[in-house]
Amino acid sequence: MTGWELAYDGFDPTQEGVRETLCTLGNGYFATRGSATEATDDGVHYPGTYVAGCYDRLPTEIEGRVLEHEDLVNAPNWLPLTWRVAGEDWIELAKMEILSYRRALDLRRGILTREMRIRDARGRTTHVTDRRLVHMGEPHLAALEVVLTAEDWSGPVEVRSALDGRVENRGVARYRRLASQHLVPVDARSLDEDTMLLEVRTVQSGIGIAVAARTHVYEDGQRRTCQVRKSSRAGYVAHELAFVLEAKRPVTIEKVASLYTSRDWAISTPGLAASETLAVTPAFDALVESHVLAWDQLWRSFDIGLETDGRDEASVVASAVILRLHVFHLLQTVSHNSVDLDTGVGARGLHGEAYRGHVFWDELFVFPLLNFRAPDITRALLLYRYRRLPSARRAASAAGYRGAMYPWQSGSDGREETDKIYFNPRSGRWIADCTHLQRHVGAAIAYNVWQYYQVTGDRKFLGDAGAELILEIARFFASLARHDPRFDRFEIRGVMGPDEFHSAYPDADQPGLDNNAYTNVMAAWVLWHAREVLELLPRDRRRELCERLALGPDELARWDAISRKLRLHFVDGGVLAQFEGYDRLVELDWDAYRKRYGNIQRLDLILEAEGDSPNRYKASKQADVLMLFYLFSAEELCALFERLGYPFDSSTIPRTIDYYLRRSSEGSTLSRIAHAWVLARADRTGSWELCKQALIGDVADIQGGTTREGIHLGAMVGSVDLLQRCYTGLELREDVLWINPRLPESMRRLELLVRYRGHTLGLAITRDTVEVSGERSDIPTMRIAIRDTVYELKAGERRVFPLPPPKYK
Repeated sequence: MTGWELAYDGFDPTQEGVRETLCTLGNGYFATRGSATEATDDGVHYPGTYVAGCYDRLPTEIEGRVLEHEDLVNAPNWLPLTWRVAGEDWIELAKMEILSYRRALDLRRGILTREMRIRDARGRTTHVTDRRLVHMGEPHLAALEVVLTAEDWSGPVEVRSALDGRVENRGVARYRRLASQHLVPVDARSLDEDTMLLEVRTVQSGIGIAVAARTHVYEDGQRRTCQVRKSSRAGYVAHELAFVLEAKRPVTIEKVASLYTSRDWAISTPGLAASETLAVTPAFDALVESHVLAWDQLWRSFDIGLETDGRDEASVVASAVILRLHVFHLLQTVSHNSVDLDTGVGARGLHGEAYRGHVFWDELFVFPLLNFRAPDITRALLLYRYRRLPSARRAASAAGYRGAMYPWQSGSDGREETDKIYFNPRSGRWIADCTHLQRHVGAAIAYNVWQYYQVTGDRKFLGDAGAELILEIARFFASLARHDPRFDRFEIRGVMGPDEFHSAYPDADQPGLDNNAYTNVMAAWVLWHAREVLELLPRDRRRELCERLALGPDELARWDAISRKLRLHFVDGGVLAQFEGYDRLVELDWDAYRKRYGNIQRLDLILEAEGDSPNRYKASKQADVLMLFYLFSAEELCALFERLGYPFDSSTIPRTIDYYLRRSSEGSTLSRIAHAWVLARADRTGSWELCKQALIGDVADIQGGTTREGIHLGAMVGSVDLLQRCYTGLELREDVLWINPRLPESMRRLELLVRYRGHTLGLAITRDTVEVSGERSDIPTMRIAIRDTVYELKAGERRVFPLPPPKYK
């Protein structure tokens, strides 16, 4: 890694899947994995193109049951462009001597380049360079160019450019027993000597997908005339171009593609839109220019600058590059091109097929970065949840509750997409999946709405959609809670927390846990803030909403009572218990399992294969309780616990952190984000080490093969947010932007840009100062706080504040 580049030297078949994922190019509308142009799904490579929001549902018979699974569809492959010496086999790297091979991802410009020198069995040496882009400024366009140079030979060459709609969803090995053929051929034909069109539709959802592509050949900057042989069959169309390649005279093959679906706005048919767009699309070099401009504009808002003191320079520089890589993949998954698409935040991006492209609670880790940089994207993604409010209401009603019960996994229409069973590759068994009992996803949605409002002050969104979301989620939690007169407390029973290792009590007949601390505290927070949200609305809107929801004083009074009396449990002298009965679980022999298995991140699969269960042990995939310290400051938690009538002593925070860190397998990529966050004040060195582990999660594929199935977007973006909010101490309270920095010891300076309630601020933070540079704004002033002192800052003003010593160690 150097500067803005992620590069791989040499060709390693065992690492190709990871590299294809990390070299994915996208623009928020669609993305294409970084597979070679000549690659097919052959066990080494896995070409894949995914369109945001393009889902399809298929049935599969498993273990005697017919189950439906909805997938983010692997769309037609626009990449295929390969070549051969006329009359010989098409190029296969496995049959070539690879003299050099390099793949480089230019993060600043959004361009993937591959350069190689290969020698065939007859001793002919060829230099090949290819570049590609998925256009950030024109969301329906992608393009590539391949430059062939015969170093020591001349002869006739054939190039095959194709569009392939015969692809299936086969990118995740454990899903391969599931139905995977989501595309039905509609049309495949040549439009002229240069252009071809492929149209397909999805089986169940009926989404039309069209790709048009144009292929040109150039030599010395001039268009070459080639013999063209056209072919097509169901789901596939190709042009084969023949010409003579002369020694040391490079020839450039350029392919430009246009992709549309029937979900798009303002088109008659996808095929017509794709072909008409392609007809007016300029050549590759012009596309590069406009594409790079779009990325330049994004990086002005999203880049983060780091300076090291030299003691840990290599790791800080590497971390800076990976931070950019993580921002890069965020903006390829969700961008300004996503705003009108009605899509959510896929947990694995648009980079692969793991989790089948579903939307989880990972947006909780994604939205903070977007809130401070591009809040219009957050707003659009929150509307994905609002449009599925009717589905969440139906789910609550069907389960016997009121309000809105959001699913653990969401796809096209907001119904619960969580599997009923999942496959354990260690044991070879299908196991019941109870993760749909994670009711806390609704609390995350309410929290996200509130945080968006805190950053933007967008009362219109709050009145139009945000308040209704929070109120209906609050109503659900209120109906979920049951009063226990023995303790005069409310309880929430039969749920799961974020720690997916615990789904039931040992030897219980039914899944679910009682009084999960994270769920109960988040429910209390939602019920508390629901009343505050109502007070923020204009009187007329508040009245209309209460009338439409039939929300009266008695129900609000019950919400208030529940928010003050939800039951929590404690262990070991004040440590918040993960759930009721946690203290009765057995301690795990961690050393023995690490010695036996090495990597025990997926301890649940290990134990199941042994005929055991994590339900028996004080062992977490990700510690529920520590998520509360991630989401709330000590001041906010103190207020929450005081409201609940439980003592809160800040001195218990480090003991609680230590208690759960010692009992966590770090089985979730998100756990390192939360754990780095909670350690930031008490153990800066430990926090930075965890942050660096989080940074390399996908780059180093630390989960042993999952990166090839797609990125872990929440962990990627959460690692960037550690610098944006955690190490800067950026917090929103009382209509004040609080800045309370605590930089890691090896970091000398941190620079970033934030947007807050109509103001754009440049922040430059060192160990001794905070420099705030404001741009001109229609809003004359804002309030910021440095440590505990509140200042009024004028629009456009630049000020340097000395940092008094922190009050914590």
